[in-house]
Amino acid sequence: MQHLDLTVIRQALAWAQEGQTLWLCTVLSTFGSSPREPGAWLVALRDGRHVGSLSGGCVEEDFLARLSDGAFQAPVQCVRYGDVDGEEGGLDGPGVSLPCGGILDVLVERLSPGEETLEHLTALEAALTGQRPQLRHVDLASGQSQLEDDSGLGERVVLPAVGSEEAPGQVQLRVGPAARLVLAGMSPVAEACAEFAVRLGFEVILCDPRPDIFAGVSLPGVERVETLPSAFIAGGGCHGATAVVALTHDPRIDDLAMIEAVRTEAFYIGVMGSQKTSAARAERLKRSGGLREAELARIQMPIGLKLGSKTPAEIALAVMADIVRVRRGRERTDL
Repeated sequence: MQHLDLTVIRQALAWAQEGQTLWLCTVLSTFGSSPREPGAWLVALRDGRHVGSLSGGCVEEDFLARLSDGAFQAPVQCVRYGDVDGEEGGLDGPGVSLPCGGILDVLVERLSPGEETLEHLTALEAALTGQRPQLRHVDLASGQSQLEDDSGLGERVVLPAVGSEEAPGQVQLRVGPAARLVLAGMSPVAEACAEFAVRLGFEVILCDPRPDIFAGVSLPGVERVETLPSAFIAGGGCHGATAVVALTHDPRIDDLAMIEAVRTEAFYIGVMGSQKTSAARAERLKRSGGLREAELARIQMPIGLKLGSKTPAEIALAVMADIVRVRRGRERTDL
């Protein structure tokens, strides 16, 4: 499954290689209801060709029309959509009302052809394909942008704090590979997790070596791999934006997956089980698997938020909510 961000950047890179001037748009923030989250991208040429999305269509239509008329000549510009009456203040907008009733702030960067643009877009492509996540620093006055290595965890867009003396004119944009969920073994809870994760935009990979385990199961958008999850993980199946969860209650699958997962950069590792089962598993992983305390501490067991879940769907909801929490850089005490 090719993530939309990667599609946008690869098209931007192709146009830059042709010597085209291009406009890269990023959703900075939203107020109220909005169809796309902060960090969403669109890239466009002055002739109207574009890839990506900022909203349900009304924002794109206005932006492309204004671009065709010669607007957005500055290296960088911030535009507000949806705030027709200017009640939110802060940015000039085109007076376009969004059907969802929300307000959208968009960063528009004009990228001129040249070696600097090519190097920058190539680095973004590398970050999106599983290499080191990057943090983009964009100067809101000059349009200059810089990249630095990043953990990939936290909000996709970090706006300058009001009154901040540290880079007050900069916005920070996180760029990394599409979030991946590796499900170690098939089960009713894993099936429900897969469905939730697809809707949340994860790349979902379900691994199970058991014959006929996928018979009669329909999971659109989920990649099925008929192998031991531990073998898939050991073979390079995880990067820093990967969550690994084991939900089968079969220690032959779950334990081996945990032993391999802690050796990767996966941002979330968890296994299903009660407090008693989890304590026994921890001792087993330490004794037989040779895991150290620091490695055991990386494993969420019991897995998920404490929602009082009973059914497979409720357990899956608790698991995915916890994964999103960690991905967004939130502590459980913040909830």
